Amino acid sequence: MLKAGVLGAGHLGKIHLRLLNQSDKYDLVGFYDADPENAKRVVEEFGYTYFDSIDALIKAVDVVDIVTPTLSHYECAKQAIKQGKHVFIEKPITNTVEEAETIRALVAEHGVKGQVGHVERFNPAFTGVKDQIKNPMFIECHRLAEFNPRGTDVPVVLDLMIHDIDIILSVVQSTVTHISASGVSVVSETPDIANARIEFKNGCVANLTASRISLKNMRKTRFFQKDAYISVDFLEKKCEVVKMKDAPETPGDFDMILQNAEGVKKQIYFDNPDIANNNAILDELETFAEAINTNTKPIVTLHDGTEALRVANMIINQF
Repeated sequence: MLKAGVLGAGHLGKIHLRLLNQSDKYDLVGFYDADPENAKRVVEEFGYTYFDSIDALIKAVDVVDIVTPTLSHYECAKQAIKQGKHVFIEKPITNTVEEAETIRALVAEHGVKGQVGHVERFNPAFTGVKDQIKNPMFIECHRLAEFNPRGTDVPVVLDLMIHDIDIILSVVQSTVTHISASGVSVVSETPDIANARIEFKNGCVANLTASRISLKNMRKTRFFQKDAYISVDFLEKKCEVVKMKDAPETPGDFDMILQNAEGVKKQIYFDNPDIANNNAILDELETFAEAINTNTKPIVTLHDGTEALRVANMIINQF
């Protein structure tokens, strides 16, 4: 078991503490939080060990789980890596791409591993179909959330849309060639609703919409590719796969057949995979432990986190 410590005991930090505590891959040593009053409440309610400095916690563990505000990710990660500790960093990886590049260089220099908390990669609706997503040419994403003051210190692109940016970059094996975007501030100082169109060298186009001032929650992505349509509902944890194949010579009574203008007939069929019930945050933390113990590449690398941040900043710079 790897000794783990958590930096930051806010809403998400508490979830990480609970999951690390119940995982058989980690030995939860304790946590640090910059707010002594909050730290005291966490100790009283859950009984976790509190460290009174970041340095003291880092010294006591093998893995540092960074769930602090984004502005402090860089300093926390740098401190941990320089002491030879593995780092799990909640998304976005850092505040700037330059900071992210420095973290990547430090990890290589000190021979430790890093993973970024892009949790939707572990969503069972996505993992159930990701092997069927092959060379998508059009992607449509909607990530809508009801207003919550938590997180409004950053634009909606870094708060919500970055989840979809990471998912798209993980399935489109091509470089970004052009981005056009617009964002509007409604109740925050930073944009609350944004739309972006990302164009790739291979011809793929992704259209993303993110809002944190919606009346209902939605997290849905649709992938269109040759002979297939794949829909992933990250919120409801459902997926739908609609495929086409050459129609049989003699279709059955219930076969769905389409015929195009050239007379080519295609059969439509549904191929919906089973969805495993999982805890995506626990999965991302435990696969990181496996990557450390087996010396293999983490599922969401620091490079992945850096590229998602790079594209997010390219979108924000359009506003």
